[in-house]
Formats: sequence, structure tokens, C-alpha cells
Amino acid sequence: MKQEIRQNGETIIESDDTIFIPFIFGNLTGRSSNNIKEFKTYIEYKTIPLMKFQYGKFEFWQDGKLTKTGYITKLLLIT
Repeated sequence: MKQEIRQNGETIIESDDTIFIPFIFGNLTGRSSNNIKEFKTYIEYKTIPLMKFQYGKFEFWQDGKLTKTGYITKLLLIT
């Protein structure tokens, strides 16, 4: 099963592993974080500069079908 996370119509991450992509999607939506500080750090220092995501909508695709959407927003990052 091919799984992808796309943003602006471009595949950012893809895998045939059924664990990796859902885990990353959970991180991007904050569902896998224990607190807001951990989530903010992940977005500011890993997601944007290293993984090449941008602020805005992103999508979870399975076998060519859109299944979930999420947003990376600057509002959560304001301290």
C-alpha cells in the first residue's frame, strides 16, 4: 500500500510501510505530541527547515486516494 503526505500537490514523503507515514502525519497534526512545546519545537526545527514542509494545508494519501488533511499554522507557534 503506497502512502504519501502531499503539500501543494507535491509529494513530500512517501512509503509502502504502513506505519511510517501515519506516524509522521500524527506528528504534523500534533496528535503524537505530549504537549504544545514539543509540537512547536518539532514544527519550527524539523518540519519546516529539514522536511521542507511549508505553513498551510497538507494531505494524507493512500493508494492514490485522499484520506485526511491537516494544517501547519503559525498561530500555534506564537508564544
